[in-house]
Amino acid sequence: MVLLQLLPSRQTSNLRTRVNPVFSYHTDWSIVTRVAAASRATQRQNRERDLIAATRSLFDERGVQEAPIEEIAKSVGIARGLIYRQFSSKDELYVATVADYLTELLGLLDDAEASAGEDPVDRLEHMAYAYAGFCERYPAFLDSAFAIMRRPAGELNEIVSELIWLRLGRAMIDCIDHVARILRAGNETGVFDVEDPDFTANLLWTQMLGAMHLARIRVGMRRAENGMPDLFRIEAEQVVQACVHSALATARAS
Repeated sequence: MVLLQLLPSRQTSNLRTRVNPVFSYHTDWSIVTRVAAASRATQRQNRERDLIAATRSLFDERGVQEAPIEEIAKSVGIARGLIYRQFSSKDELYVATVADYLTELLGLLDDAEASAGEDPVDRLEHMAYAYAGFCERYPAFLDSAFAIMRRPAGELNEIVSELIWLRLGRAMIDCIDHVARILRAGNETGVFDVEDPDFTANLLWTQMLGAMHLARIRVGMRRAENGMPDLFRIEAEQVVQACVHSALATARAS
């Protein structure tokens, strides 16, 4: 350092460049900070994606009740505590997972409606089949969706972050609005007679969600000839067909 002080300024500059080329450049720390922040954000997004994927995998494999936080952390390869840096609670992770299911369902509804053409009846029928098929394929979606619906909105809003709450709300309305748009189109063409498309869309959505539980258990009850309760088998396709016909009957003009 003393040597640098004794040398003329030009020689000092040249020597610094030869000793360490970094001295010849100006470091823009604002850029470094932004790059580091972007890297952390990407890492956080990737971890969130991995956690939701792991949760869905356990949901689908074992059911909602058999997806403990420890197993989710293990499948991702992180410590349990890191999950709570990403999500405030197990409930918030589960809500984010339901939103992920709904995002996948939205893509299926988009495809179903696009393949149906312009006829509102065909669009509603295709949409109902897509929705019912999704519920049949992912029983854990039924369980997790009903678990959320059983909780008052105010209570749920208090236990999840605003970001996750908004994500869930947008995912739900994106799906339900598919139904409402079709009902409005049917009203305009005269094939449907729905007084309140938004209310009816929510009603159809919830009715099908509940009915598909019957498709899952595939067992009904009736009274036998001797007066005793009797079980009988119900096929999933029967429930799907009934859901579609019920949706069309509710929407059609009388």
